[in-house]
Amino acid sequence: MRHVRLLPLGVALVTLIGTSCEPADNARQARSTLVIGIDVSGSFRATGNYDDAIDFAAHYLYGHLNGLGDLRVPSAVFVGSVGGARVGEPKSFQPIHAFQGKDVAEIGAQLREFFPPEDSFTDFNSFFGRVATLVKRQGLVLAPLNIVVLSDGIPDATGRSSVDTTSAYAHIDLAPLEYLSRSVTVRLLYSSPTASVAWERDIERQRVRMWTVDDQVMGGWKEQTRAGIAVEAQEDLWTWIQDNVDFRVRSRRL
Repeated sequence: MRHVRLLPLGVALVTLIGTSCEPADNARQARSTLVIGIDVSGSFRATGNYDDAIDFAAHYLYGHLNGLGDLRVPSAVFVGSVGGARVGEPKSFQPIHAFQGKDVAEIGAQLREFFPPEDSFTDFNSFFGRVATLVKRQGLVLAPLNIVVLSDGIPDATGRSSVDTTSAYAHIDLAPLEYLSRSVTVRLLYSSPTASVAWERDIERQRVRMWTVDDQVMGGWKEQTRAGIAVEAQEDLWTWIQDNVDFRVRSRRL
């Protein structure tokens, strides 16, 4: 009869536990996609919030790319503009590689270079449509999708020749985003309280989650920074972002 060598019970258990608990490479970090849209229209520039929004976006990108505080590191990042010289004008997106390995100041300088506030329209529908196309083309469907829009939230272009401001919000189309993932969140930053309520109340959606942060609240992010402290150690800032911007939004009850 062939003899089988048996491992001692303790060694066998340690081997089994070590093997079963070791995560696979693709499981160590769950995939997620971060898309940032920057309003480059005249209306957002006129609010005086464009420069502050760019500074915030630079910190937001840096914090997420480096996993500072409890910020989640995305597996894919794209940054594009929300605007155009005409309705429906397609825009390109800058990928994660444009911002990796750069400090906050360098990221801010690149954002200003890529996205100067020189367009005529704020075209949300074109932006969301391009996001959907990008996600599908890059094979990112099903990964959690976080879309952060820095804008006053007022739609200049709705695909209609003329429409009053109130009904314009109802014509913002999130349908292209609905089935990209089980978790799709749109976050609108720097909107007025009136625009924030309109986005939450008037834009039709089912699976897409919505979160808005008024311009007055966003104006307080710089108060969380401390002079003389390295950006990596700005724990108050990263906590503020986690609590106010990256707030976990519940699914809308259907």
